[in-house]
Amino acid sequence: MNAETRRRVDNLVSRLRFLRDSLDVAGKRLEREKFNEEQAAPGFWDNPDKAQKRIASFKPAISTLKIYEDLEKGLGDLEVLNEMAGEDPSMGGELEAELIGKEKELDAFELRSMLSGQADGYNAFLRVQAGAGGAEACDWAQMLLRMYTRWAERGRYKVELLDEVRSEEAGLRSATIKIEGDNAYGYLQSETGVHRLVRISPFDSNSRRQTSFAAVDVTPEIDDTIFIDIKPDDLVRQTFRSGGPGGQHQNKTESGVRYIHVPTGVAAESRTERSQHKNDDYAYKMLKARLYKIEENKRRAEVEKAYDDKGEVSWGNQIRNYVMQPYTMVKDNRTDEQTPQVNEVLDGDINAFIQAYLRQKAAGKAMTAKANTDD
Repeated sequence: MNAETRRRVDNLVSRLRFLRDSLDVAGKRLEREKFNEEQAAPGFWDNPDKAQKRIASFKPAISTLKIYEDLEKGLGDLEVLNEMAGEDPSMGGELEAELIGKEKELDAFELRSMLSGQADGYNAFLRVQAGAGGAEACDWAQMLLRMYTRWAERGRYKVELLDEVRSEEAGLRSATIKIEGDNAYGYLQSETGVHRLVRISPFDSNSRRQTSFAAVDVTPEIDDTIFIDIKPDDLVRQTFRSGGPGGQHQNKTESGVRYIHVPTGVAAESRTERSQHKNDDYAYKMLKARLYKIEENKRRAEVEKAYDDKGEVSWGNQIRNYVMQPYTMVKDNRTDEQTPQVNEVLDGDINAFIQAYLRQKAAGKAMTAKANTDD
C-alpha cells in the first residue's frame, strides 16, 4: 500500500472510531442484548400493539448498529485486500474501488449520525404550494413535487400522494405526499421554505425569462410515543367533494376531509383516497404533524422565522435558487452550497444540499453546547 492509500485507510479507521464513541456503540449493543431477551420472553406478544411500539422505538438503534458493524467488517476486509494487493499489484484497481466505496459509505453514516432530533427518524409529509404567478408557478410546483418524488425513489423510500389540487392551466396549485422510510423527515427537514426558479417561460410566446416561486413545508408523521394535546372542541372537521384519482366516485361523494385547529388556524386535508375514513386518518395525522412542528420550533426559538414571519412566497424569501437561464446554477442561500448541474438536481439529486444543511445545523448545535459549557 502506498503512503496515500495508507493515509486514507487510517483516516477511515479514525473516523469510524470517533463515531463508535460519539454514538455509544457499546451501550447500544448492551441495549440490543436486553431487547433480544425481552422479545424472547414469554408474554412479549400478549399485547401486540404494545409489542409493535416497543419494536418501533428500538428500530433506529438496531439500524445504527447494523450500519456500524457492516462498516467495521468492511474496513477489516479492506485491510486484508490491502495485504493481497501488496503481493499482487494487479489488485490495485480493486483496492481503490473498495476504498472509494467505503469512503462513501462512511460519509453517509456520518451524515446519518447528525440526525439526533426526536422526530428525525420518522416518515415525512411534504407539501408543495405554488406561489403567485399563475401557470408558471403551478408548473414550478409540479416540477418540485417530481424532484422530491425522484429523490425518494433514488433512496428507495415509499411515496404516497395524499392531496392534490391541480391548476386549470398547467401544473399544481398544491400537493401533499407522504415519504415513508428511515429518517425521511430528518433528511427532508432542510427543504422547508420558498424555492425560486428562473427560466425561459414555456408559456410565453415571446420566450421571455420568468421567475417563479413555490413553497415547501415538511412535517414528521408522529406516532403515539409523542403526545400532542388536541382538544376536540378546538377542532373543526369539514368534508367536501374531491377530484383526482377515483374519478366519478370521488366527485359524487364527500370523501375529502379537512381539519382546522381553531386556536392556531392550522389546517390539513386529504382528498385522494376513495374512503372518507382513510382521508380522515391522513388529514388528522398531518394536522398533528404540523402542530408538533410549531411546538418544536417554539422550543428552538425559531417560530417567528419559520412561521409567524415566514413571508410571502415571493422574491426575497427564498431558501434556494434554481437558475436555468441565462446560466445554469442551483444555490442554497443558507449554506452557500451550489452546483451548475440544475437538471440533475431537478431529477432528485439534492443530497449535497441536504448534507450541507445538516452539517451547518450540527455545527450550530456544537457551538451552542460549547457556549453553554463555557457559561
